[in-house]
Amino acid sequence: MMRVLPFGLLLVLASGLSIILIYINGISNIDSKSRLSDKDLEALLALQNSFQQCVGRGEHNRTLLKFRELEPNLLQQLVETGTGTYRFRFQFRSANGLGLRAVFEKHSCKVTMKFPDETVSKWNDPKTGEAEGLSHEFNLCEAVATWEQVRNSTTVLTKEYIDALPNGWEDYAWKRINKGIQLNNCRNKALCMEKLSLVLPLTPPYYPKQFHRCAVVGNSADLLKTKFGQEIDSFDAVFRQNGAPIQNYSEYVGSKSTFRLLNRGSAKALDKVAELYDAGKEALIVKTTIHDIMSKMIREIPILNPVYLMLGTSFGSSAKGTGLKALEFALSICDTVDIYGFTVDPGYEEWTRYFSESRGGHTPLHGRAYYQMMECLGLIKIHSPMRADPNRAVKSLPSRRIIAAARIASEKILARVGAGSTDPLSQCSMIKKQQFDRKPKTTLRKAALEHQKYVKGATMYPVEHNPGHGLLCTVPQ
Repeated sequence: MMRVLPFGLLLVLASGLSIILIYINGISNIDSKSRLSDKDLEALLALQNSFQQCVGRGEHNRTLLKFRELEPNLLQQLVETGTGTYRFRFQFRSANGLGLRAVFEKHSCKVTMKFPDETVSKWNDPKTGEAEGLSHEFNLCEAVATWEQVRNSTTVLTKEYIDALPNGWEDYAWKRINKGIQLNNCRNKALCMEKLSLVLPLTPPYYPKQFHRCAVVGNSADLLKTKFGQEIDSFDAVFRQNGAPIQNYSEYVGSKSTFRLLNRGSAKALDKVAELYDAGKEALIVKTTIHDIMSKMIREIPILNPVYLMLGTSFGSSAKGTGLKALEFALSICDTVDIYGFTVDPGYEEWTRYFSESRGGHTPLHGRAYYQMMECLGLIKIHSPMRADPNRAVKSLPSRRIIAAARIASEKILARVGAGSTDPLSQCSMIKKQQFDRKPKTTLRKAALEHQKYVKGATMYPVEHNPGHGLLCTVPQ
């Protein structure tokens, strides 16, 4: 018996070690230079398990050493197989009611979000004519690293940002205005740069954690199934999109509006958008800018509302929807973000807006899967008539401690700038001294002031199309 125990213990340890080696080998395929510690591996495993339990309807097998780093609620589901080693098998059943399941491949960061086979896909790709797929693959490490960076950044384009770039006004401003091949190009370079200068604030008008509770309201017809209006109006700030009306729909979508995110088409019709609310109440955030839009914005429409341009760099070309950009902006200035009107019906018969006829939409199933991923990373909370529970509680969210640890591991895997450091300034790929007076507003919340202390008074901007996803940081003189 005494001989069997050491042998059994050795066998268990060897088994556990082999699993860890297989796991390390899987993630090393991303970047052979990533040197992940046992703590990093544990953080990624804990994130995967919390995430999969949150999404629901998934299966996961894993042997894990040093289990003490896991969430307490997960420990109850482990089965001990040896000293210090636990093996567990999860089978989750629609924990949060959006009909998806999450499947992790051997590759540690890749997760596939799958809809039931009976889901009816009605959206067709206009280029290929093919129906939208029921399976969507995401990189969990990319999501964690990017969104955590967004929460510390400013996403409004400023003069400070352009001035801090190498050859800022001479290079960036010119390219920014001339976006769009088939659109009106700005031929007078000096005039174009002057126009851009006129619409930019010197420094960020909004700070991280400036608002506590925020609601982002989408345009889905699902909003008409539940009267969320009064609930939406209870938030500190409300974000709306494009020309979505409030009048005649307030019991469903609320009447409060703090920000309105505009795409190119809505920005061209600012005069019509401005008629939807009392002048001056909403701040308009334009997610793109080209010459013809700027000419109309500055020369033709006398609007009283503040107008800002979205920096919009965190996701590059993958961020095509106004909804995702609204979430990016909201997460950069709010503690918590709740979303309404972002889901379609479970069977997905058609995509409709609450204020107009049926339309094709753009990849609504892909969007629902991505928003579910965001929710199960603790970034947002989805409110939908698909959830029968009136409290709409989200179960099995990873803790901030697990998210913080997984971010460090993810940055190492992705070879991000400043990977593995807990100092936010380590992510700064460009650092410039602040040229303008940086005294914060006296009306800032305590949380926002604490954030400024955390980042040592620096303003952090995502650098456009930066492969290392670094930040441009302006620091106090």
